[in-house]
Amino acid sequence: MNPEIISWLLEGDPSIRWQVQRDLLHASPNKYESERKRISKEGWGARLLALQDPSGTWAGGLYGPKWTSTTYTMLTLRLLGLRPNHPQAKRACKIFLDEGYYTDGGINFFSYSWKYSETCVTSMILALLTYFRSPDERIHNIASYVIGEQMPDSGWNCESRKGATHSSFHTTISALEGLFEYECLFPEKKKIVSKVRARGHEFLLAHRLYKSHRTGKVFDTKMTTMPFPPRWKYDFIRALDYFRACDAPRDERMSDAIELLKSKQKKDGTWPMNSGMSGRKYFDLEKAGKPSRWNTLRALRVLNWWDK
Repeated sequence: MNPEIISWLLEGDPSIRWQVQRDLLHASPNKYESERKRISKEGWGARLLALQDPSGTWAGGLYGPKWTSTTYTMLTLRLLGLRPNHPQAKRACKIFLDEGYYTDGGINFFSYSWKYSETCVTSMILALLTYFRSPDERIHNIASYVIGEQMPDSGWNCESRKGATHSSFHTTISALEGLFEYECLFPEKKKIVSKVRARGHEFLLAHRLYKSHRTGKVFDTKMTTMPFPPRWKYDFIRALDYFRACDAPRDERMSDAIELLKSKQKKDGTWPMNSGMSGRKYFDLEKAGKPSRWNTLRALRVLNWWDK
């Protein structure tokens, strides 16, 4: 690895620094966890935590407005690496359950109009509840709900209740991330959950992570970009970073995505930030079109995993 790039990364936010130490420099847990503690005290993490409402939500809402609501702020805090037992995050997790747990075992923030839980939202909330170590036993019902929504083609689609018969990239990656966090928190569930996730992997692999399984063409050009945070949308590096995080077997069907990732590296050794979805936000983590520490960190750790 280029020492100048590593030095540049280490000049960034604490959320970048601790992951560089863990994933690229393979520092001791004592060192990177010490850096990780800074997330709640300075930089992006501290700024987001300071914006929590007195009631425990963000922007006065659970799922909206996008992207300042409780769900999307918590998703960002998870990606930053806020320590799992942080009290402000635990408080928000309790609100998710108190306000969103539905009779079918999933999460439904929209019960005034929908009489079933929404699979994307349930999957994202499962990831948050398990990452932030919620002690509530209803987590198991939520995981069971997500598992039960897996479709015959091995993926997931939040539109299945409306007649969709083909899985969605977007729903599938959220389901996989949520189930992986669940499996990490409850290793005794690994035998069941790992089989479900392996089937979900096949859906993404059959599409070579971003292509039509019928034509081989790029399914959606937006999936070949690198925004951060991804919100609810799927993109190829989000999938690659998921496979890296769970140390999935390297598969030839990932190779197109790996080559795409390599092609996006600039001459200076960095990767740029792409613009994300429009909507309300508290502040930009990084500017679109500029060299991105987030994407450079993610790209380097994916490539290190792929090459090992």
